[in-house]
Amino acid sequence: MQGVDEPTTRQLIADHLRAEALVASAIASEFDITTDQALSHVRHIARSLDATDEELLVAPPECRDCGFSAFDDPVNRPSRCPDCKSEAIAEPAFRVD
Repeated sequence: MQGVDEPTTRQLIADHLRAEALVASAIASEFDITTDQALSHVRHIARSLDATDEELLVAPPECRDCGFSAFDDPVNRPSRCPDCKSEAIAEPAFRVD
């Protein structure tokens, strides 16, 4: 259980994203959470930044085979490329700036 002055996991993730761009699997590994939980935290961080002068920058997922990167939701882990059907998709990377 976290004490009163201890930062939350989400605050720690946001701090890491201020220092460097990370993909969801790296966030998950570093904080011992699932990749889906990491993506959920990233979505919440993006909403909390709306009231600040910071923003969440997203390098969208990209197909390693054909280069497609126009996925509907850039904060997601697509399983397959809609153009070439490849499953070789690079994860999106996130950074707070």
